[in-house]
Amino acid sequence: MGFIDRVVNAVSPETALKRAKARHETINLEAQSEALLAKLKILGTVIPPPPTSGQTAVTNSGYSHGGASRRRTWAKEWNSESGSARSDIEENRKLLRERSRDLFMNAPLATGAVKSSRTSCIGPGLMPKPKIDYEFLGMTKEEADKLQRLIKKEFAIWAESTLCDSSDLNNFYELQQVAFTDWLNNGEEFVLIKYEKQLKYMPYQLRISLVEADRVCTPGSLDGSYDGYDKKAKNGNSIINGIETDKSGKVVAYHIASRFPGEYGSGSLKWASVKKRGAKTGNPNILHIFNAERAGQYRGVPLLAPVIQTLKQLTRYTEAEIMAAVVNSLFGIFITTKTGEQIEGFGGDGEEAEEKTGDAKDEDDDKIKVGTGTVTFLKEGEEVKAVESAHPSNNYDAFVNSMALQIGAALEIAPEVLLKKFSNNFSASKGALNETWKSFKMYRRWFIDDFCQEIYVLWFNEAVSKGRINAPGYFNNILVKKAYTNATWNGPAQGHLNPVQEVTAAIQKIQNGLSTHEDECISMNGSDYEDNIRTLKTENILLAEAQAGNTAGRNKNGGKD
Repeated sequence: MGFIDRVVNAVSPETALKRAKARHETINLEAQSEALLAKLKILGTVIPPPPTSGQTAVTNSGYSHGGASRRRTWAKEWNSESGSARSDIEENRKLLRERSRDLFMNAPLATGAVKSSRTSCIGPGLMPKPKIDYEFLGMTKEEADKLQRLIKKEFAIWAESTLCDSSDLNNFYELQQVAFTDWLNNGEEFVLIKYEKQLKYMPYQLRISLVEADRVCTPGSLDGSYDGYDKKAKNGNSIINGIETDKSGKVVAYHIASRFPGEYGSGSLKWASVKKRGAKTGNPNILHIFNAERAGQYRGVPLLAPVIQTLKQLTRYTEAEIMAAVVNSLFGIFITTKTGEQIEGFGGDGEEAEEKTGDAKDEDDDKIKVGTGTVTFLKEGEEVKAVESAHPSNNYDAFVNSMALQIGAALEIAPEVLLKKFSNNFSASKGALNETWKSFKMYRRWFIDDFCQEIYVLWFNEAVSKGRINAPGYFNNILVKKAYTNATWNGPAQGHLNPVQEVTAAIQKIQNGLSTHEDECISMNGSDYEDNIRTLKTENILLAEAQAGNTAGRNKNGGKD
C-alpha cells in the first residue's frame, strides 16, 4: 500500500475500500486486454496503436478481413502488384510465347493440351455450308438450294487447292490447322491478304499468307521484345509492340519484320507497315486472330500461360522418375583387387560399351561404369556403397493425375480428355466430355469469326466481281451482301461414349421438336443433312436395283415368284 493509500485509509476507510476495488478491476481489465491481444496475434491480426492527434484510426471492413488483408500472416509476403494490360501482358508476352512453344515441343502434357484442342476444334478443317437468306432476297427455296450448291463447288475450287496459300504449300483447311495451332501456342496469329496474277488453271487471285506473331514487332526491335515504351510514328500515331494505333486507341496498321527477329544470316531486318483496312473498300488487308482477356489489350496470351510453371515442374518430376527407373534397372558388380586389373573369366561392359582396337590409350581407365550386367574392378582401397532408391514413387500416378486435374481446370479441359483416359462410369465421362466441349465450341466460334468467315467473305467478293456467282445488288447494299454470305461452319463432332444410347436420344429430340435433323447430323458426326439425303437417295435406288436383279436371277433359275 502506498503513502496516499495509507493516508486515505486513516481518514476515510470507506473511500480506501472503493479505491482498492477500482484498482482490482483495472488490473483484471488489463489482464483481459493482454489475453485478447495475444489471441489476435495468434490469428495473424495486429491491432494498430491508438491514433495520435490529427490521425484517423484504421478499421478493417469488408474484403480487408479476408482477400484484401495486408496484416494477416499469409498476406504479409504476398506481393500482388498488378498494372495495366500493357505492363502485365505486353512486357511479358515474348517470354510467355517462347516458353509455351518450348513446352509444346518438349512436354507431353502440354503437347496433348494443344493438339487435343486443335483436333477437336478444327480437325481436318471447318467446312462452310452456305445459308442464303432467300426470303430477304426474294428467292424461292429451290433457287436458293441451286445457288448454294454452286457456291460450295466454286469455293472448293479455291479452298481445296494449295494455290490459296501464297507459299503454295497448304490448302485452306490445312492452313486452318496451322493458324489455330499458332494461335494456341503464341496467343495470336496474323494473316496477310494478298491478290496475285490470275492463272489459267486458277480463276481466283486471292492468296493467304500466315505470319507468326514474333514478326509483328516495333521497328528497331532486333529481337522482337517490348521494353514498355511506345514508339511515335511520323504521323503522330503510337506503335505498341508492332501495332499502330491512333490517338483514340483504334488499330490502324501492323508493322511486320522481313524475317524472324533474332535470327541472323538471312538478310538485313526491315519492317513493312500494313494498313488494317483498305481505304476504299474497307476490306481487311491483314487479320489478327486472338481473343483479349482485358480491355486495352492489343496482343494475345498463349493458351498455356497460366500453367507454364506447373507444366515445367511436372515435366522435371517425370524426367526424374524416368531416370530413377532406368538407374534402378541396371545391375552391376564391383570387385576390389590389389592392382585394379581385370580378372579373366568375368563378363564385361554391357551392350552399349564401345570396343577398343589397337594400342589406343583407354581414356576411361579412371572412370567407373555402371551398366546392364557390367562388372567393374576397383583399385585397392576403393569401394562403392549401394544406395537404395525409393523411385519410381508409388504415388507418381496419383500425383500426375492430381496435376492434370489442376492443369485441365485452368485450360478448361477435363482430365479425362487431357489424358485420353476414360476410366470412370458413363455419366462421369459424358459430363467431362460435355464440359470440355463447351470451351472447344467457344474456341471454334472465335476462330470462325476471326479467320474463316472473313476469308469466306473476301473470296465471295471476288467470285461475284468475276461473274462466277450471280448476286444482284451484292456491292450496293450491305444487307444484301450479308444475306448472300451467311454460312455455317461444320467441324469435328463431339464423339460418343455410347452410340446406341445417344442416337436414341437424338431420335427422340427430333420427334419431340427439341432439335432438327440438321443439328443432330452436325452433333453426331459433323455431316451435312442435305448431303446425307442426296446420298441416301442414290444409294436406295442402287440398292433397289440390286435387290430386283437378285430376285430376277432366282426366278430364272427356278425360284418361286
